[in-house]
Amino acid sequence: MRALIITIAGIIAPATAMAASGLSEDNSGLFVWVFLGFCALIVVAQVIPAVLLMTGMVKGVVSVMKDEKVEAPAKN
Repeated sequence: MRALIITIAGIIAPATAMAASGLSEDNSGLFVWVFLGFCALIVVAQVIPAVLLMTGMVKGVVSVMKDEKVEAPAKN
């Protein structure tokens, strides 16, 4: 979790620095970039549980398929 926070901060920090230095041409201020970064954090926070749920579902389906595996009779 700590690595994720450091990674996100490392991605957002240059964007806020660019916004504060005036390098952007769309006249977006620092608060616009902070808001967009917050929105990105919300999306990431929603994606992580979804991925965990999907992997759990796949593991469940695979385990059921292994348990119900029926061998077909051999053709002669």
